[in-house]
Amino acid sequence: KKREEWIATDSTPDYLIKAEAALNEEKSRVADYLNQASEPKLSKVCEEEILEKVEMLLLEKEGSGCRVLLANDKSEDLQRMFRLFSLLDNGLNPMASIVEGFITDMGKDIINRRQARLDSGEKDKPDDPNFVRALIDLHEKYLGVVKTDFGGHSLFQKALKDAFVEIVNKDIGNHTNAELMSTYCDRVLKSGGEKLSEAEVEQSLDRIVQLFSYLTDKDLFADIYRNHLAKRLLNQRSASDDAEKIMIAKLKLQCGTHFTSKMEGMLSDLAVGVEQRNEFEARMRQQDTKLDFGVQVLTTGFWPTYKSPEVSLTPEMMKCLDLFRDWHDNKHQKRKLTWVFSLGNASVRAQFGKKSYDLQVTTLQAVALNAFNGGRKLSFVELAKELNLDEQILKPLMHSLSCGKYKVIQKTPASNKINTTDKFNANLKFSSNMRKIRIPMASLDASHNTKRVEEDRSIAIEAAIVRIMKARKTLQHQQLIAEVLSQLAFFKPQPRVIKKRIEALIEREYLERSADNTNVYNYLA
Repeated sequence: KKREEWIATDSTPDYLIKAEAALNEEKSRVADYLNQASEPKLSKVCEEEILEKVEMLLLEKEGSGCRVLLANDKSEDLQRMFRLFSLLDNGLNPMASIVEGFITDMGKDIINRRQARLDSGEKDKPDDPNFVRALIDLHEKYLGVVKTDFGGHSLFQKALKDAFVEIVNKDIGNHTNAELMSTYCDRVLKSGGEKLSEAEVEQSLDRIVQLFSYLTDKDLFADIYRNHLAKRLLNQRSASDDAEKIMIAKLKLQCGTHFTSKMEGMLSDLAVGVEQRNEFEARMRQQDTKLDFGVQVLTTGFWPTYKSPEVSLTPEMMKCLDLFRDWHDNKHQKRKLTWVFSLGNASVRAQFGKKSYDLQVTTLQAVALNAFNGGRKLSFVELAKELNLDEQILKPLMHSLSCGKYKVIQKTPASNKINTTDKFNANLKFSSNMRKIRIPMASLDASHNTKRVEEDRSIAIEAAIVRIMKARKTLQHQQLIAEVLSQLAFFKPQPRVIKKRIEALIEREYLERSADNTNVYNYLA
């Protein structure tokens, strides 16, 4: 009777306060007047009457149910709700389900806000720190709720995980969340990115790795992250070597050595490279070269693949190159050198009128600038022939020098687009307040190679199929698909993709279909 009264008039928190008091009174009465052995039975009846029969009504009550308490951060009420419903058999399941739904809706709200920004005309870039930060803050908040209000109970940890798996794998626009998260890491780790203290950097990395753990496309994240890491290391833009190592260690802990081996190789390449560079520089000082020249030697397997145009270098540059090649071949006879000029950088002294400037440019830009020495005027076609560069590379190169913020090269006709009919010469009217000027150039390589990621996935799927079939000899189609999915840690392919790989293995005679049942596969040794 009291229950009906309370449920009709009270909010959920008020009802639970009264319910808790009633249950405690009952316990006191048993202790004072009855045999202790009857306490569990009596308590069970009371819990059933006061809580179990109205659980869903209380959890879903309009204006004061579980969702409302979560929305208004009512920590004390949530703790009481958790305490009381944990007394019931399976009493926490409906509550965990509501928590999961609530967190998912909060995440979808963040995703919808990003969608609205893109719909209203905001440029879709791979860099959206506000979106990633909003997801990190949401996760941090409800991770705290699960730990403090729900005592870190496994049901609520699972609810948080399932909600974030759904949120984090919902991509909006042209860029995947894996790309947005990797770009956010890049902002945190590169100099001139986010202004954070050492402790804040580590905290940010901790939180982004927690989000990363929910990604299904972990291999895609790794590919993009490796490209960002390579740029930071090669352009000396990394804010701290220690922070780079910490991030790689966190990813290694999450995904294992196989996931981070290439990244670790990149860092060790640079560490070993320092000694060799010093040795070569000592050799260079004995030579009569007009340039300060340094080379970074990288191991092909660790680093991303880059476009490497065979640009026609200046005679001074070629002399330095030949000196290094002779020194390197003498030291490492079994290693083959391949030059990647698109990653090089140079400092060029430029004289415009009476003022001289130090231009911080890429090797390709330096070679192009050199072509305009002595007041030469060249057409696009002549320049392409002289530098031995094709249109796809020369266009972004000349765009950076003649259409960017610092127009050191004059283009005729003047416009913001490079055409093959354009003519170029040094811009004699160029002037700037700064003596040292960095002229950025658009990257010639995409932030990640989707085709290569797909190829790597195909190999991983086939390897898993062969491993399973070698052990099991015969398997039914659905069982094989389920086992393959359980073995793949860094991505979750669609069953049709696995089916395609099975067909490819049948063609190559690793497997065959059973003669009795086409739905069963046999392993061919």
